[in-house]
Amino acid sequence: MSIVRTDTGGYASTLLAEAGAVDHLFGTALSPPADGCLLLKQVHSARIVDASVWREGVEADGLTAAAAGLRLGVRTADCVPLLLLDPVHRAVAAVHAGWRGTAQQIAMEAVRALEQRYGSRPEDLLAALGPAIGGCCYEVGPEVAAQFRPWFPERNDLDRRTRIDLRLALARQLRAAGLPGAHIDVAEACTCCGGIEFHSWRREGPQAGRMVSFIALR
Repeated sequence: MSIVRTDTGGYASTLLAEAGAVDHLFGTALSPPADGCLLLKQVHSARIVDASVWREGVEADGLTAAAAGLRLGVRTADCVPLLLLDPVHRAVAAVHAGWRGTAQQIAMEAVRALEQRYGSRPEDLLAALGPAIGGCCYEVGPEVAAQFRPWFPERNDLDRRTRIDLRLALARQLRAAGLPGAHIDVAEACTCCGGIEFHSWRREGPQAGRMVSFIALR
């Protein structure tokens, strides 16, 4: 499986596409606007809300739904867009994962939300992690790095300034939550060093735009 460029300038997961149950896209700086998305006021939390209680301005970093046609969206500019599909119980989730949400185990919270709300089983879930800042560019201080010890127990450099791979940490959370490795699709593109194709807070600063990724049941 892989995450590949689409004709519209975004990226798509072959894993999700082959499931045939959803429309989805990882947006870029070059892709057309994703219209009609339910979007959150993202606050770098691990809160996952259901689309049935969505309203404009609700503070959370993940949305779930089991109704066809709802486009669940997240905005990113270096953070990780995570899309989840349960093809058995027909449920989806869209998650915005920065370092704070990742440290709070937001991927595991999303899996738990799908289990509790729709009866999803982790072994049935499919997950795709889109373009985000990579371990090549994401340098953090020890106060941040230390919070990733549960997900990088093999590393002895988390007490100093170092680089963190958020997508790897999230993939490990998904595995810990019960997803098979073959059910996790991970993009390789780095938004920071990937050039004008991507918006990047680390590269552009506060003026950086936002990319919208979405998933919707058919």
